[in-house]
Amino acid sequence: MPAIEVEGLHKRYGPVEAVRGIDFTVGEGEVFSLLGPNGAGKTTTVEILEGYRLRDAGTVSVLGHDPARAERSFKARIGIVLQQTGVEEFLTVREAVDMYRGYYPHPRPLDEIIELVELRPKQNTRITRLSGGQKRRLDVAVALAGDPDLLFLDEPTTGFDPAARRNAWKGVKNLSDLGKTIVLTTHYMDEAQFLADRVAVIAGGVIVAEGPPSSLAGREQAATRIRFRAIDGAQPPPIPGVEDTKVADGVLELRTQDPTRVLHELTAWALERNRPLEALEVNRPSLEDVYLDLTGHAQPSPEEDAAAQPAGRRGRRRR
Repeated sequence: MPAIEVEGLHKRYGPVEAVRGIDFTVGEGEVFSLLGPNGAGKTTTVEILEGYRLRDAGTVSVLGHDPARAERSFKARIGIVLQQTGVEEFLTVREAVDMYRGYYPHPRPLDEIIELVELRPKQNTRITRLSGGQKRRLDVAVALAGDPDLLFLDEPTTGFDPAARRNAWKGVKNLSDLGKTIVLTTHYMDEAQFLADRVAVIAGGVIVAEGPPSSLAGREQAATRIRFRAIDGAQPPPIPGVEDTKVADGVLELRTQDPTRVLHELTAWALERNRPLEALEVNRPSLEDVYLDLTGHAQPSPEEDAAAQPAGRRGRRRR
């Protein structure tokens, strides 16, 4: 039985239809990422899954429950990591985690939680004295207090420096290794690619693509891009297998399904002239390229953005 099943989900805020009939499933133990620009509908979707917002139409099953019923047995099985939380900052790490453990019928052992999020050296430190990254790990610890089966991570590394983000990714991997099902929302393409088993891209309230990051929207079959700086403005002669050629700011881009043959011809042409292929790059479209193509570089209107980001969510307390 899937951890999450969604069929025909709709949600409207006045004249704005934020979610327009989406369907997806999340398997047990899977890391599932929702990607989309502001106003796309991903925040509304996640709030409905968490039980914090009511849907207008469609069916939703989360761990076998309808989240709209707000059953205590359902809440005890989920954990939520928000962008900002309301943990009392004058508590120590240990006191805060233990306090939240008291809200659940079958909490995870305190020492085990602190060890899992790598906060043992800071367990007796007051929250107000933690770094930003340490506070984020505390947020995860609080979400783990009830030993949930399902975790919602809302942009867990926003504002992190690269090193802190990598450490946070390690923490998410640890949770996945425990068998937890994880729903992740993020704006970072590399984060989704590193962490997620599957990705769903939402734009304009509908899912426009879904699948593993490596093959999203046929990415694994997309043409290889070969880029290099033109040699004194010269372009190579037509090469068999090149589907398209573009020139921008002195950089040539060739697209091909046969990169080995095209590279052979291209390097032979350069060697004949005894000139290097400067800034040579060979790659397939990145997940970010695919994402931008799917979302059409869309920016929501102020009304759509306001509707899809209801006030108060970012700082709400867990209940």
